[in-house]
Amino acid sequence: MKKRAFTTALTALALGASLCSAAHAAEPLRVVATFSILADMVRQVGGDRVAVQALVGPGEDAHVFQPSPAQARQVGQAQLLVANGLGYEGWMARLVQSAGYRGPTVQATNGVRPLDAAPGDDHDHHHGDGDHDHDAHAGHTDPHAWQSAANAQVYVKNIVNGLCAADAAGCADYRARGERYTAELRQLDADIRAVWAPVPAAQRKVITSHAAFGYYGQAYGVRFLAARGVSTDSEPSAKAVAQLVRLIRTEKVRALFIENISDPRLMEQLARETGVRASGSLYSDALTKTGGDADTYVQMMRTNTARMVAAVKGTS
Repeated sequence: MKKRAFTTALTALALGASLCSAAHAAEPLRVVATFSILADMVRQVGGDRVAVQALVGPGEDAHVFQPSPAQARQVGQAQLLVANGLGYEGWMARLVQSAGYRGPTVQATNGVRPLDAAPGDDHDHHHGDGDHDHDAHAGHTDPHAWQSAANAQVYVKNIVNGLCAADAAGCADYRARGERYTAELRQLDADIRAVWAPVPAAQRKVITSHAAFGYYGQAYGVRFLAARGVSTDSEPSAKAVAQLVRLIRTEKVRALFIENISDPRLMEQLARETGVRASGSLYSDALTKTGGDADTYVQMMRTNTARMVAAVKGTS
């Protein structure tokens, strides 16, 4: 009896140990992404194996973001950090330093061909306390590379590689999910081209609050005119606004959009002065909360495209 009890106890101990190690193995990888669009991409690739937190959440503006002590702790406890790069996160170096983060970082734009910002764009991303981003690209590179679905495929490749390096046991799963997601992004790219195809090139003109759509414009043959530079943090001069008013009138622009992260007053002024009715909002740097019409990257691109095409056709 004693021997059997001893054996049962040993079995229970072994079972407990294996359950404990299984629970430990099942603990998701802690990933911090700098903003909501990146966080969605990481979730698409990582599935249940990752627990993703976005520093700049849905509907929030990364250009004027100021990290809180709680967010610095989040970064300090992360096992992987995913950032856009190209000077987008001007606050990043300081945050990593204050958080004491020593882990791996994925630069999602690694391998993307960067676009120059349009001449005259204020491309310095402010920190909100008077400091400027001293990233080498910050003065003249447009960081909004995710606005092309082809570039999004590069982001996914970098995310897959980063997750594989941080969690080798999950690599086959990450690669399989990455391939499925890439196929979805290829379809998205083809669908966007197909929606624009019937619209004459001369009609493809859109005014937006800030210059966030350069990559979209290059990829899909749309001309974007922005009231601000590539940071929402810069106020346009009266002269710049007057030039835009003239441009809207002479070019007969029909599509005038406010972004979900921007102050609408400037666009309302343009609408008043030109008689062009604002066509609603676009999603540039942030997703909506879950259940909104742009709560994933793919949904954001589809919603933006449908709204722009309807506006330039005059059917919105």
